[in-house]
Amino acid sequence: MISILRCSARGCANAAVWALRWNNPKVHAPDRRKIWLACGDHRESLSAFLSARGFLRDVVPAEDVQDAGDPRDSPGSPS
Repeated sequence: MISILRCSARGCANAAVWALRWNNPKVHAPDRRKIWLACGDHRESLSAFLSARGFLRDVVPAEDVQDAGDPRDSPGSPS
């Protein structure tokens, strides 16, 4: 069964369309990717937050992440 992925933006319950793959180089190994999910309305604001800190690595369709099933990828909410 495929679950509906939800946007990680605080207070948003929209379905995720994008997966923002990031890592904090001071904390994570270079190949590690954490994931924030974004709906169309929050892609830019979440991307800007991660980019300003130098964390954003790439943005891919959310369905690509769901299909991959990489255990290191952890969709979650921003702090």
